[in-house]
Amino acid sequence: MRPLEGLRVVAVEQAVAAPFATCRLADAGAEVIKIERPEGDFARGYDAVAAGQSSYFVWLNRGKTSVALDLRSDEGKAELARLLGDADVLVQNLKNGALGRLGFGPERLARDYPRLIACSITGYGDDGPMADRKAYDLLIQAESGLCSITGGPGEPARVGMSIVDVATGATAHAAILEALLARGITGKGAAISISMFDVMADWLTVPLLNHEGGNTPARVGMAHPSISPYSAFETQDGQLVLISIQSDREWRMLCDHFLGQPDLGRDPRFASNVARVANRADTDRIVAEAFARMTRDQAISALERADVAMASVNDMAGLSAHPHLRRITVDTPNGPVSCPAPAPRVTGARRSYGPVPALPRAHALTGK
Repeated sequence: MRPLEGLRVVAVEQAVAAPFATCRLADAGAEVIKIERPEGDFARGYDAVAAGQSSYFVWLNRGKTSVALDLRSDEGKAELARLLGDADVLVQNLKNGALGRLGFGPERLARDYPRLIACSITGYGDDGPMADRKAYDLLIQAESGLCSITGGPGEPARVGMSIVDVATGATAHAAILEALLARGITGKGAAISISMFDVMADWLTVPLLNHEGGNTPARVGMAHPSISPYSAFETQDGQLVLISIQSDREWRMLCDHFLGQPDLGRDPRFASNVARVANRADTDRIVAEAFARMTRDQAISALERADVAMASVNDMAGLSAHPHLRRITVDTPNGPVSCPAPAPRVTGARRSYGPVPALPRAHALTGK
């Protein structure tokens, strides 16, 4: 038995953030009823690379039951009210205030469904000067300042996946589980509000405190702004290997067993991380010269002997063939699709994953 079996979730959701949260609930055994607009969740049209279907939709909607409703119609509203009557959790990421304008505002939910845990995901929260602004992943990356510390010195860049949506969905998932635990004690539901901007601001605490402390982070590409050497170096055969020196002891190990220059381990210019950062150009030059004398395989062997943390700088082909990549196969309307497996593994418990739902037929959209 999976841990959330018997739990019913109604999800008025679209795109990524809310579907990420409810997918994790479905994986754990919850019944997730996904409410789509008559034309379907617009994420169904993001691409067509997963057996002719959207990679986003296949990734985030396994194990759910899809119901298409026109929530502007009386029939659609009545069906949503009926579904909420048996629900434990409501998750929604419509535009701020949209569910209230449809007649399902916080006051009604608290009055009519006192045990319901209602989680609302917005861009900027319920109030404030930007509360009604549309918000998507890259927009919040830009607005929060994340892009300003991402990429190389030349220009800001986006993180190469939907980090704001995933962070928000994971935050919502954790908050819902906390509320379920609290309801088990008090018997009362909860109203949860999560904004994408708040989530990303929280995740940016360290660069923000650095800025406010007079050390505004700069974009340094594959290097770490406050640790050295912690960056990628090119080997003799043109491959990139990233190393991470987390302590002065590790620096001395690198000098002894990789650089072949033990004296550098105690040289005042490099003996401490603060000194190495202050002399980053010289630090990187010395390390780069050592890498340039070795092939990738030789460098990795030498780094392993030195017990230095390192990683190959892979691309998606490297991930696809990676020996640590675990996969699951998910049934979809167009056939099976292989995806990376969810990260949690519980000893003694085998997880099964439900199929990705097709969009219901048009004649069933309004319940007529």
